Amino acid sequence: MCPDTAPTQPLLDSTEQLVYRDGIHATGMDAIVKRSGVSRKAIYAQYPNKQALVAAALQRRHVRWMAWFIAASAAGNSADQQLRATFDALGQWFASADYHGCAFLNTAGETGDPDDVVRQIARQHKQDLHDHLQALLHADGVADAAALARQMAMLINGAIADALVFGHADAADAACQAALALLHAAPAADPARTTPSPSTTALHGHLP
Repeated sequence: MCPDTAPTQPLLDSTEQLVYRDGIHATGMDAIVKRSGVSRKAIYAQYPNKQALVAAALQRRHVRWMAWFIAASAAGNSADQQLRATFDALGQWFASADYHGCAFLNTAGETGDPDDVVRQIARQHKQDLHDHLQALLHADGVADAAALARQMAMLINGAIADALVFGHADAADAACQAALALLHAAPAADPARTTPSPSTTALHGHLP
């Protein structure tokens, strides 16, 4: 029997997993109830509608994904090393059995309303990704860190799409080589900045 109070973690876990795999529109409340073991009554006592539940699940995924991404990029002492570690982590994610692309791009594509909460979460996710890359590049002494971060984010988003649509095993590696080429060609704000020797940093952590 489904409980009449909603245990938050199982409910959000189930919602996130179903929406990530099947999409928002293809995921009905019956499927969420069945997978989570939480009754409709309990769900609607906590969330006014399906959209609010999906938004909560996506917001939680955003926080977790960014924590994973930041931890991956911390595995190095320079932007070169950190980017290599980051793309290595992305490659491991792409190769995982439950990889279905970017949850935020996928769900944002299901709504045509730019003010929809799902689209807002997607924008925040991509903005936070850009901002972290900008901070990483700024710390390395890149002159226009914001512009380069935008290019890096485009490479990451492109690799995510390539791995999903084509299934290319080298999507992350190809994007990494392009990112490093951009980094090494970027002018430095500090003339003392030098390009580090290529190195590979081991990554430890959970996939998003």
